[in-house]
Amino acid sequence: MRSQISKSARTLLSAASNKPLAHFPLTSVALFLLSKVGANFYCYQDRWRAERIGLAQKHYHNLKERPFFNGLCNFLGSGPVLAMVWEGEGVIKYGRKLIGATDPQKSEPGTIRGDLAVVVGKNIIHGSDGPETAKDEINLWFKPEELVNYTSNSEKWIYGDN
Repeated sequence: MRSQISKSARTLLSAASNKPLAHFPLTSVALFLLSKVGANFYCYQDRWRAERIGLAQKHYHNLKERPFFNGLCNFLGSGPVLAMVWEGEGVIKYGRKLIGATDPQKSEPGTIRGDLAVVVGKNIIHGSDGPETAKDEINLWFKPEELVNYTSNSEKWIYGDN
């Protein structure tokens, strides 16, 4: 069943760390804050190292000519990557706000990058920047049958009967 949220969008959030326990605070913060605004959490998964590097190369294909490309892909392959799909009204905009600026040094305190990251090349989290990007990224990281659609009971309390 497809969610009935009006004006809903989906976004991909992916967290990377070569320290598995680093996912715990990041995931907890994301789950708590996005669920507060009624976003539905659909699916998450980790990938094996070789698969992570291959996905990173495809995901960041537009950065292939940049000097940091190999380092970025190797960083994503150095530990677990937690890929998550979220759906809800304004989820892309709110997700980007929650993540913080790409440069952790310029991220506001209270954002994931502002609190948990130090340098750009290892900023630990990615979020889709628009609906088309989100669609492409979700299709890259997940097969359609891996996404589960549901309607949260809290939607009527958060969004009303629109």
